[in-house]
Amino acid sequence: MAQTVEIVVGVIGRAHGIRGDVSIDVRTDEPELRFRVGAVLRAEDGSRDFTVAAARDHSGRLLVKFAELVDRTAAEEARGIRLVVDVPADETPDEDGVYYDRQLIGLRVLDAAGTEVGTVTAVVHLPAQDLLEIDTANGARMIPFVEALVPDVDVSSGCVRLADVAGLLSDEDDA
Repeated sequence: MAQTVEIVVGVIGRAHGIRGDVSIDVRTDEPELRFRVGAVLRAEDGSRDFTVAAARDHSGRLLVKFAELVDRTAAEEARGIRLVVDVPADETPDEDGVYYDRQLIGLRVLDAAGTEVGTVTAVVHLPAQDLLEIDTANGARMIPFVEALVPDVDVSSGCVRLADVAGLLSDEDDA
């Protein structure tokens, strides 16, 4: 049997209307795949399943109708539930140069000279750009995840190589 990993794809938000629709705080780059009609998601604690009956965009928010949430009361009770799915551990995005967070977390970080300087501990998604959180000897550091600063990502060898970003990895002023 193929190995799988559990990923968080969203968090149930506020009820919308009286028929049990809910807004979703999306935590996936592939909402059209994870929230397609018929998809079965589960509560992170494993206590219940949620079957997508319908999904649509509403003013920039994803609204989902789950078969199990039959009215507003049920929708309000489900608020805050983190939704997860199991995906194949070796699943990768279709596009070159695009990575799932789970592929990056744990990678060794090498500086421009090839010296190991830390480990990727998180990927922070901001509106302008993503950041790699790196655990270094000087504490946690944030590096913009752009090609100019992170020119090489090699998931198979377990590392990312940084450009010359010494100032971003230390507490010292360059002045």
